[in-house]
Amino acid sequence: MPIFWLSDDSLAFPDPALANKNGLLAVGGDLSPERVLLAYQMGIFPWFNPEDHILWWSPDPRFVLFPAELKIQRSMRPYLNQAKFRLTFDQHFETIMRHCGGTSRPGQQGTWISDEMVESYVQLHRLGYAHSVEVWDGNELAGGLYGIALGKCFFGESMFTKVSNASKYGFITLVRRLEELGYAMVDCQQQTRHLASLGARPIPREKFLEFLQDNVANPTHRGNWSRLLDEEPPFSPSN
Repeated sequence: MPIFWLSDDSLAFPDPALANKNGLLAVGGDLSPERVLLAYQMGIFPWFNPEDHILWWSPDPRFVLFPAELKIQRSMRPYLNQAKFRLTFDQHFETIMRHCGGTSRPGQQGTWISDEMVESYVQLHRLGYAHSVEVWDGNELAGGLYGIALGKCFFGESMFTKVSNASKYGFITLVRRLEELGYAMVDCQQQTRHLASLGARPIPREKFLEFLQDNVANPTHRGNWSRLLDEEPPFSPSN
């Protein structure tokens, strides 16, 4: 499959089905809020090294989590039962992004969360589309994650942890609350053992894109999520 160069004068993307076998679809363009939101609506996301051109991806299969399939491991139940951590939402978005970018990961040199990416997603946060989860151990930031919400889908971008199980605690809590709000899918983009252990699984890109087409009709919960998600639901050990 050819790799498409995006025009600076148009927000249009090629059909995601034209991505190559690694999922790479296009190069170039910019990270304006309008272009990034259109990309997510079409099942495309940006991912590139800071020194490279902007790269746009749509992998096949797509790794997703259906909230009803969330797996809560036995080791996590004491954390949830005892409310081991305190959570806030959309209080420190840029801080969460920068922590995610500064976290070293096995087999990865440097970070794809460049200043350019931070600037773009902070704009999306201000517009009410990008959201963060902050996980606190006392008054210390212990972990967190961020992503974009459109319709009934949350597109997870990255997470980090400073304290064991902190980001997992935040992710589990977020998914459970989103399920209560009727969210149907969490996009995890690419497969990791960590997300697989929480119930995420691959689905064909075709099925993912069909979901996104239907998702356009769903209203988006825009704005600061601190009010939308500030009620702590009871934890059910049977989950």
